[in-house]
Amino acid sequence: MRPEDFLTADQQATVVDAVRLAEKGTSGEIRIHIDGECAGDPMHRAEEVFGRLGMHRTALRNGVLIYLACNTKVFAIIGDKGINERVPEHFWEDIKDTMATRFREGKYTEGLKEAVMSVGLKLKDYFPYSSDDINEQPDDISFGKQD
Repeated sequence: MRPEDFLTADQQATVVDAVRLAEKGTSGEIRIHIDGECAGDPMHRAEEVFGRLGMHRTALRNGVLIYLACNTKVFAIIGDKGINERVPEHFWEDIKDTMATRFREGKYTEGLKEAVMSVGLKLKDYFPYSSDDINEQPDDISFGKQD
């Protein structure tokens, strides 16, 4: 399956709306990337995509990528340096567990939406929204190889 076809247009809109809503409470930036295949470690691939999307180019280094390979059914969540310096180890584990449960149920849109909202809530504690905040990353889902 092509990554672009994994979610319908309505499902994509639901996930993008969740990103926009989650970012209203934090200065953090949340992105979703969907690949078709992930041949190796999904965390390694997420790191590659993170760099290629320029997610390290936020003022506070507080970007988060939720990475999903739809055909190989693996995913990862990765945060930038600013986040990783401030949060405890295993910070993303509960979100990953919820995503895994939803994905096993075939509820991919719900899993992504819940993950995005949870990431937003967690980031709010460390990177609250400020009135001069600007959207430093696109809210749209990115697809396929970024190389």
